[in-house]
Amino acid sequence: MSRVSYGFFAGCWVVVSLLLVSCSTPGYQPTKPWHTERGFKNLHAEKENGFFDYWYMRWFSDVDWQDQAEQAHLIPTAEPNMDAIEAPDPDVRQVTWIGHSTFLLQYQGLTVLTDPIFSDRASPVSFAGPTRLTPLPLPLEALPPVDAVVISHDHYDHLDEASIKALGPDVHYYVPLKLKGWFLEQGIEAERVTELDWWQSASDGALAVHSTPSQHWSGRSLWDRFETLWASYVIDIGDWRLWFGGDTGYNEFQFKDIGERFGPIDLALNPVGAYLPRWFMEMPHVDPYQATLIHRDIGARQSVTMHWGAFQLAAEGIQQTLDDIEAAREKSGLSPSEFQVMAVGETKFF
Repeated sequence: MSRVSYGFFAGCWVVVSLLLVSCSTPGYQPTKPWHTERGFKNLHAEKENGFFDYWYMRWFSDVDWQDQAEQAHLIPTAEPNMDAIEAPDPDVRQVTWIGHSTFLLQYQGLTVLTDPIFSDRASPVSFAGPTRLTPLPLPLEALPPVDAVVISHDHYDHLDEASIKALGPDVHYYVPLKLKGWFLEQGIEAERVTELDWWQSASDGALAVHSTPSQHWSGRSLWDRFETLWASYVIDIGDWRLWFGGDTGYNEFQFKDIGERFGPIDLALNPVGAYLPRWFMEMPHVDPYQATLIHRDIGARQSVTMHWGAFQLAAEGIQQTLDDIEAAREKSGLSPSEFQVMAVGETKFF
């Protein structure tokens, strides 16, 4: 993506933020260590960069910003297995990677979608912002009926308004604390939205969703940072236990806590992208090696990498991401089966 388009996007972000967001603060008092009077905080992160820090890093630092669009041909892609997607075997655990952090999970007659973004851009506007690096493998209208959607946080590459409106009011949404109001504004009925704090759980038949910590932040503008919670999730579909990482940095405490409470995990959907430069991205985004540490900490039997190859959000190139995943796997003593790279659009059976 060119410097001009990023600059244009940044300007649009400021304008849209000023127009759309009020400066009100949540009316509640802190009751837990990660709660504050104004919202939420990370427990183990010392530095939290803001929009203007990003602006400086992107435009005025000496960071070598690779052009991922020029390397998009290196992103593995596959034709969707529509037979399996439309008529899944209820006794087979299957995962389809739609791209970024969007997965279709199907097992025991249930269909669960994570952080759905089907738009061409991860942006508050349709005419600017990070654009999809490869074609969307599966349009939203081609999905089978979705039973539940799990949302990790409110950033535009994880909470896409157009996708939520298209999914509509008949889906059940599991969201972090203080994000329910956004869904009500989209016309979703309150009983269709379950709001969870860290370590809270909700269940519906064979599906159980457990909110677990992550190290990140929230905000859809300049004015609402940290007002809603961010989370990872343990998702139980019958006897299949998954961990969905959403978007997170690494610390030596919270993921080990997840492993102690919920391990072993059958499959981790593990973020690896948007990690350079480390001096800027270390708080909110793991690098591939730290993703292998999460794999170990939570007691995952297998991981699938995500949060890369869809939108350019940081400085690393596609080839570097692939090389760093391989190096991290070797350093951690994990096999390609234990720490996997899926193709965008691919369905795998576990």
